Amino acid sequence: MKEAYFESVVMIERLHRLFLEVVKVELDRMNIRDINNVQALVLYNIGQDQVTVGELTNRGYYLGSNVSYNLRKMVQNNYIQQEPSPHDRRSSHVKLSTKGSDLYNKIDKIMALHSTHLEKESGDKNMPQHLGQMLKKLELFWGNLLARELR
Repeated sequence: MKEAYFESVVMIERLHRLFLEVVKVELDRMNIRDINNVQALVLYNIGQDQVTVGELTNRGYYLGSNVSYNLRKMVQNNYIQQEPSPHDRRSSHVKLSTKGSDLYNKIDKIMALHSTHLEKESGDKNMPQHLGQMLKKLELFWGNLLARELR
């Protein structure tokens, strides 16, 4: 049981890195060279929302990447717009530009296609939901462990 638990933990990081490689291949396929795979994932997580930089950083999906650096590069390449918060000078909001929305829509179509292929290849149309539920349970388990340790 211990070995399976540890193997699963290691697998999560490997899968994330593999997914980033998939995103890189998709960007290359679309001949998009001015944004990298991590930045594309940040962009996709912003979606059609306007979020603060702090919220985006707290989501923490980027495996050690420097979110501030990536946001700066995406602003320079016109994928996002960054505006200071009208209520808090220490905070700023980001949202997708037109160029960013176009890329978001392309990535969203790829995600839908991948999801459809995963359902077909696994033979289980509920597989993505089941996987998500299991990962949420693991997240809750780890969160509870940390909460007990921090008391």
